[in-house]
Amino acid sequence: MYHSVADEEEDPYLLTVSPERFAAQMAWLSRTGRRGVSIRELLRATAAGRAGRLVGLTFDDGYADFARHAVPVLHAYGFTATAYVVPDLLGTENGWDVMGPRKQLLTVDQVSELAAAGWEIGSHGLGHQALPGLPADVLAEQTRESRRTLEDLVGGPVTGFCYPYGAVDLPAALAVRDAGYDYACAIQHGELTGRFALPRCYVGNRDGALRLLAKQGRHRLREALAGLRRHPLARRRRTTP
Repeated sequence: MYHSVADEEEDPYLLTVSPERFAAQMAWLSRTGRRGVSIRELLRATAAGRAGRLVGLTFDDGYADFARHAVPVLHAYGFTATAYVVPDLLGTENGWDVMGPRKQLLTVDQVSELAAAGWEIGSHGLGHQALPGLPADVLAEQTRESRRTLEDLVGGPVTGFCYPYGAVDLPAALAVRDAGYDYACAIQHGELTGRFALPRCYVGNRDGALRLLAKQGRHRLREALAGLRRHPLARRRRTTP
């Protein structure tokens, strides 16, 4: 789980990885026989039993530096990735990060160009609003309308959702499922861990090879423990329109 790839003097939310560190992390993946892929590609490979050396790479919030700093490095290694964008805020800034530096978000044209080039574009809600506790009609709007807007923009299906702030509860997961998404990304392992609350591993600017290996081991342990208390929603796919 990445957010921003940039050089920042201030990073109070620890959301930024420098371009140099990011390049080193991708070089390590390649050197160790791993390949970075979008979540769309990872799930397809998992279903076919071919995901052994694949690593899903995600970029939350849709920062413009994804196109500027991340895409060239990913392309150089033959990697893919998923960018989760906020359709109502494209071309503006990350106003939800009150204490952090202002970061430019991808524009409408950039999102369209990335999708045309084969990068997976997913929804991060309409306006980066946390979903737990929202009324049912607002949940439906945040999930359905963000998907519709992005599909109009990219000219194709948008099948992935990412919960703003990683915050998910059962009503939010059900709203995402009912909005027609194929999967959704969260952060933490828990009762809902599964197709509509996929846990991810945070990657930061301090993470070199040893820390990445340690995080991989911790992630696998948490996955095993989460399987013991999994909610039925996490074990079945959407079967209704």
